[in-house]
Amino acid sequence: MCGIAGSINFKANITEAIKQALYHRGPNEQDSYTYKNVNLIHTRLAIQDVLNAKQPFSYKNFTIVFNGEIYNHLDLRKKYLKAYIFSTNCDTETLLYLYIEYKNKMFNMIDGMFSFCILDKNKNKLILARDRAGKKPLYLYQNKNRILFASELNALKVGVKNIEINEAEISAYLRNGFFFKTTTPYKNVLDLEAGFVYEINIATLEIKKDKYFDILDFYKKDKIIDFKTTKSKLDNILHKSVKDRLLSSDLEVGAFLSGGIDSSLIVAVASEYTKKLKTFTVKFDGTFDESHLAKLTAQKYDTNHHELNIAMNLKDDIEKILINYGEPFMDSSAIPSYYVSKEAKKYVTVILNGDGADELFGGYRRYVPSANNLLQLASYFSYFTKILPKSHNKKSIYNYIYRLLAMANKSGLDFYNSATNDIFEDVYDFKDNRTCKEMDEFIKGVEKENISSLSKILYMDFNLILQSDLLKKMDIATMAHSLEGRSPFLSKYMLEFAPTLADNFKIKGTTTKFLLRQLAKDYLPSELINQPKRGFEVPLKNWVENDLKDNIFTTLENDCYSHKFIAKKFIKKLLAKRVNVSDEKRAKMLWTMYSLEIWKKNQ
Repeated sequence: MCGIAGSINFKANITEAIKQALYHRGPNEQDSYTYKNVNLIHTRLAIQDVLNAKQPFSYKNFTIVFNGEIYNHLDLRKKYLKAYIFSTNCDTETLLYLYIEYKNKMFNMIDGMFSFCILDKNKNKLILARDRAGKKPLYLYQNKNRILFASELNALKVGVKNIEINEAEISAYLRNGFFFKTTTPYKNVLDLEAGFVYEINIATLEIKKDKYFDILDFYKKDKIIDFKTTKSKLDNILHKSVKDRLLSSDLEVGAFLSGGIDSSLIVAVASEYTKKLKTFTVKFDGTFDESHLAKLTAQKYDTNHHELNIAMNLKDDIEKILINYGEPFMDSSAIPSYYVSKEAKKYVTVILNGDGADELFGGYRRYVPSANNLLQLASYFSYFTKILPKSHNKKSIYNYIYRLLAMANKSGLDFYNSATNDIFEDVYDFKDNRTCKEMDEFIKGVEKENISSLSKILYMDFNLILQSDLLKKMDIATMAHSLEGRSPFLSKYMLEFAPTLADNFKIKGTTTKFLLRQLAKDYLPSELINQPKRGFEVPLKNWVENDLKDNIFTTLENDCYSHKFIAKKFIKKLLAKRVNVSDEKRAKMLWTMYSLEIWKKNQ
């Protein structure tokens, strides 16, 4: 896990500043490589072949800078690269030789998380790519005759002076809660797409891109309907995915352990390969505490368990946490993610997590209506939301039914926002926006696909919430502390397997993640099996009203950047609790604007 950057036609004097901006991603070594008008930069967090695997790495007329891990690289060496003599035991060397031999065909071979750049002097081009799910970030700035790319937006800003804000994308962010696919808050800056490889002509700066992975292809395959076979195959894939992520590290690997089945299953399997696995559960002041559930798994598998009691100093820390993202970031679970990563780093440098399980196996309650064809039925009663009182209990059945009715008559972007972040939906109308129209078209295009209703919402979430919010959140939160997060549920094998499952293996009646829960019965204490999905239980409403009230009100009461996009009168009414919305929704709206203000303040 590292930080990478590179440029075409930039002055070399930006190199040291970019190294410094990416230092937290790679504190062990920082180096660069220059070839004519191209400069490649690498900051290393040493995990594989700690002593020898330096980057940038060169072989003949090729040079690579690589961020991530290829978990099956030793197997690929034996199978596909017998003619090569290796100088390291690192996946960087394997990845470069695979590209030299197989070009884009190699993407079907590798299981890993990655963003990389390969300089091909023979063809005078750069090759940039990101992994299937988008675990490892890569941003690209292009303007006139210059290109600069980097693992983080903050590093790009170091190299590009007077970078211009794209206010159309800011408006889209406020409505949707994240930046859609390639969009960023800056003009001429792209978030390169997951599952794509890009080729840049160094002379002309022409960029060509090619999609090498689309999970939709697997949703269209025939469904697996034999439960016993499916459960066994899932068990085998989970074992391989966990084992590969444990053994492809020269450093000790730990695991986050909540009271949920995703992380608990990972710990159960990992304990077969690692004795006294270090596990970490957190207890935050003012949040739901499931440490007693995590302890049951830790005791069953005799892990070296750490219960981290974390007192958050939000008032003083909040800006430091948010500015790491380099963009407005509204997911408030970034806060506990930051603190738990900071604590875990005191013990390990590599950590396993359960990212991706919910979006692949159906872990959210909002999937239940799609799986049971309830939306059409609910649409007949959606008018009741105009007369029913607002729900103030996020976890209540009443709130669930209210939101179901509210989204039942919607389609496209309106439906998706209502089903997911639900920030300003049904409360404030934003001006027409090109990105929102493109996002609406993407969602409506998915709605027309010949796959089940459940598969449609899972596919949307994989491409939207997972990539633009959840994985971004965890990458920044962990790497801010030089901690590498590995996600077994996002392995190549899982991504190709989960979409082929019959819907009732994911959602059965009102039971979410049915197949995972059945597998969990073989491994976990019974108390964990039917626990609802929680993630980090963030008391946002309490934070807005207490810990962060002064910060938020002082920022939004006066002239602020949000006034460019949202009427000043509306913000004042929202602060004064004179907008007819639930307390939870009010908190989300205020928090989303506040995160924008923090970002703008630090430009």
